[in-house]
Amino acid sequence: MGPNPKMRKEFFDSTRSSPFPDEVLERVLSLLKSHKDRSAVSLVCKDWYNAESWSRAHVFIGNCYSVSPEIVARRFPRVKSVTLKGKPRFSDFNLVPENWGADVHPWLVVFAAKYPFLEELRLKRMAVSDESLEFLAINFPNFKVLSLLSCDGFSTDGLAAIATHCKNLTQLDIQENGIDDKSGSWLSCFPENFTSLEVLNFANLNTDVNFDALERLVSRCKSLKVLKASKSISLEHLQRLLVCAPQLIELGTGSLMPELTACQYAQLENAFNQLKNLSTLSGLWEASAPYLPLLYPACTNLTFLNLSYAFLQSHELESLLCQCPHLRRLWVLDTVGDKGLEAVGSNCPLLEELRVFPADPFDEEVIHGVTEAGLLAVSYGCRRLHYVLYFCRQMTNAAVATIVQNCPDFTHFRLCIMNPGQPDYLTNKPMDEAFGAVVRTCTKLQRLSVSGLLTDLTFEYIGQYAKNLETLSVAFAGSSDRGMQCMLEGCPKLRKLEIRDCPFGNAALLSGLEKYESMRSLWMSACNVTMNGCRLLAREMPRLNVEVMKDDGSDDSQADKVYVYRSVVGPRRDAPPCVLTLSEVDEASRCDGSPTNQNPSRYELPSWPHAPCRTGLRWAGFSSLRNLFVVNAWEHCVS
Repeated sequence: MGPNPKMRKEFFDSTRSSPFPDEVLERVLSLLKSHKDRSAVSLVCKDWYNAESWSRAHVFIGNCYSVSPEIVARRFPRVKSVTLKGKPRFSDFNLVPENWGADVHPWLVVFAAKYPFLEELRLKRMAVSDESLEFLAINFPNFKVLSLLSCDGFSTDGLAAIATHCKNLTQLDIQENGIDDKSGSWLSCFPENFTSLEVLNFANLNTDVNFDALERLVSRCKSLKVLKASKSISLEHLQRLLVCAPQLIELGTGSLMPELTACQYAQLENAFNQLKNLSTLSGLWEASAPYLPLLYPACTNLTFLNLSYAFLQSHELESLLCQCPHLRRLWVLDTVGDKGLEAVGSNCPLLEELRVFPADPFDEEVIHGVTEAGLLAVSYGCRRLHYVLYFCRQMTNAAVATIVQNCPDFTHFRLCIMNPGQPDYLTNKPMDEAFGAVVRTCTKLQRLSVSGLLTDLTFEYIGQYAKNLETLSVAFAGSSDRGMQCMLEGCPKLRKLEIRDCPFGNAALLSGLEKYESMRSLWMSACNVTMNGCRLLAREMPRLNVEVMKDDGSDDSQADKVYVYRSVVGPRRDAPPCVLTLSEVDEASRCDGSPTNQNPSRYELPSWPHAPCRTGLRWAGFSSLRNLFVVNAWEHCVS
């Protein structure tokens, strides 16, 4: 089912400025896979704008409050796939109120009317109820893909509705969600003639599932490529599942703890030996040394090994890595120690991504962990490394400089020294030169997280050298407002700035007035920002949404948590009492439920003029700089 062909003709019926037929434009645009490229193409002229609108099948919305579902539906009438993000990332650390918002249901209501042919929905940090899942399952007959990441508000009853009604489902991917596990019987809701499933991920469910129903489902779905089970799945059950699905390319095991008889061990070993195409292995809860050799036959072609739930020691990791010659991505806990990371450097020459998580981030007396020595060893042996997330107990300036010298192609460098404000432990100097080396050496850097004792000098380096940086996370750092000002004055491609527990105040906040127009969002918590500073920002930049989260809901002088983001629809209307939405709109107009947007055209996307015109250096076809800002903001909000 798709839009009316007559609508298609009317959609393009306008003063033409492109010499290409509509069909040619659509065919060319179909070759563009990058959202950024498609957005850039849409700014060329009116016909290209229309063609891009009509041919767009997938939309990514980085903030559910940056645009309304109605505008999305008008802009892209043929969308079949939507990715939608909600709460700020700091909700993962309990810094955002539980009832903050990001309810998916209003979006689903609009999509049901405008996109009845919707096939894919991927949600991240959204509030999802069982009612919403049931609505989704009933109103989209061709629905195929559901991915829920870090969402909350639903239970296994909602999953049962999806299993019951989505007859064409190919992917059900639920991970790291706050789910109310009422029962494991939801798997039995898949019809007995259901065979289309290709991806099934229920790794983070805590309750037991109906294994008989799971086994029947896996055996029926011959196209199943991804299976990630919860830790309730025993080794015996895992063996039975693998016998049913030797075609898997991604596997998430259950618990590796239960004891096996010699016969069961041999059967499981044979089942792993049949996984000839396995490229991703995860899970491994409660992994123990006697059962790790079971995995060896399946490791030959692995490119991604996720051990972030496996408390392995260095020798156990080394024995496993020896079986993985093609590994490109590795996630581990810091229980592997520096010795384990030395094994990574020795055995993984093709490694591109490394993430080392803390086994117990709240235990300051912990003995285990990793240091600069481990990451140094990796950098010497893994010269292709371009993504690192590293939680460590200590670090030095010299070590970081050597690491980036060995691996200059970093695009993501996220270093977290566990003790806030810790200096170079050898010289007792700030870690300024470490991150100076990172931004000077790694010219492709897109994401940076800094930690340790840092002065404003670090941010001077970042502002001067980080020309391609898009996301910057800062915690417990800086000396004065000058630090934040340097970041905002430099970093021409900066889109997301996250700051917590820093001395930056109103002067720093207000120094980025022009910068915020080209950014997606700003987060500041536990800084020296006041309510007056936030009000001034809202007054000076009326197209930005400025929200202040107060634990007690009161409007005192200090702004505890500030969230600033661009929006083409104005302030949101569903903010709870603990979230103060600051704008030039009178508070009284919001309290009675009336629209916050007293001048709707102010936020509405501009229509194209009949004759294209030049605006500055960009042939954009907009009648004013005001409209150009709105569309630029739109293209950043939806891509």
